[in-house]
Amino acid sequence: MNHSTNILPVDYDQTLVLAIELSNKSWVLAAQVPGLSQTKAKRTIEPNKNDLLVAINGYRTRAAAAGRPVKRVIASYEAGWCGFWLARWLIAHDIEVHVVQPSSVPVDRRMRRAKSDGIDAELLLRTLLAWLRGEPRVCSMVPIPDEADEDARRCVRERSELVSERVGLVNRIGAILATLGADDYNPLLQSRRRRLTELRTGLGNPIPPNALAKIARLLTRLELVLVQIAELELERDAVAKTDAPDQAGKMIQQLIRLRGIGVQSATVLVREAFVRRFANGKALGSYAGLTSTPYNSGGIDRERGIGKAGNRRLRTVMVELTWLWQRYQPGTTQVVWFRERVGSTGRRVRKVMVVALARKLLVALWRFVIDGVMLEGAVMKPSI
Repeated sequence: MNHSTNILPVDYDQTLVLAIELSNKSWVLAAQVPGLSQTKAKRTIEPNKNDLLVAINGYRTRAAAAGRPVKRVIASYEAGWCGFWLARWLIAHDIEVHVVQPSSVPVDRRMRRAKSDGIDAELLLRTLLAWLRGEPRVCSMVPIPDEADEDARRCVRERSELVSERVGLVNRIGAILATLGADDYNPLLQSRRRRLTELRTGLGNPIPPNALAKIARLLTRLELVLVQIAELELERDAVAKTDAPDQAGKMIQQLIRLRGIGVQSATVLVREAFVRRFANGKALGSYAGLTSTPYNSGGIDRERGIGKAGNRRLRTVMVELTWLWQRYQPGTTQVVWFRERVGSTGRRVRKVMVVALARKLLVALWRFVIDGVMLEGAVMKPSI
């Protein structure tokens, strides 16, 4: 589903190690070149792949001139706005690529520190070299997803964006009507146009012409959003009904067989998380941002809640799904554990503990679709 970050031992006498600091103005390269180990070769190039390949060949030439021909190239850059196309292009040119999580790179903690693309490129190079030496905690590497998986994820995210637009348009229409004292109007109904002409203000007058025209324009935009949401939902549902699904489609079909999980939740879980490789359940929980962030220093021992540093779409769906899971799957071991821990405590404790339940449930569902480990006590939907 995605490229592994496992690496072979590095022979630095034959390996070119390269860090790329990307921007839309220029790319800054910092490299450790065989035969020039005492210096870090830096250069600035135009932001395009052809110049990058020319620069890499230039480093190869310098290494060969020093009597150390390059047989292996390892490159790295920070994940960000350019996505993963560059990583795929480099892999196609027989270059090993590691994409770094930017927030995981250790930086100088002084309030005022020097900042430039060259300094950042050198820092990224030092971080990469430490990681290659076998220091896994020096930074976090981002798995490079398959292009098909990344493209399939766009539909899920686009629907989420359109739903947010729908909510915003409905709220704007409601705000206009509220200033006029008009109520009892739902712009999501099929009769929205007819009902708009029948509306009266709080004084019993028709809606003023400018307000009416603005609401009509908002309704036009809302209707387009509703059509696009319906199209995306048809595509989403088709994956769940196909007779010859791919691996991701099989996971979705497997999840929706469980009572309490619908097509939308299953699609988000698979597209955002389960198509990736995770070493263990802890790594999955960290990716979702559902792991704890304790503060234990000196005489202070405090729990600061979850990190929220992971995939917010996955985290949101999991918390929503966890509340539904308690209703539709009360006999599962996860829900039994939750109720034993919560007991008759108040609402606030339940809202805190539901995050722990969400983490347990996420790991259990992952093992269900990856390893076929059935959730103990889970109920399947009846076959139709």
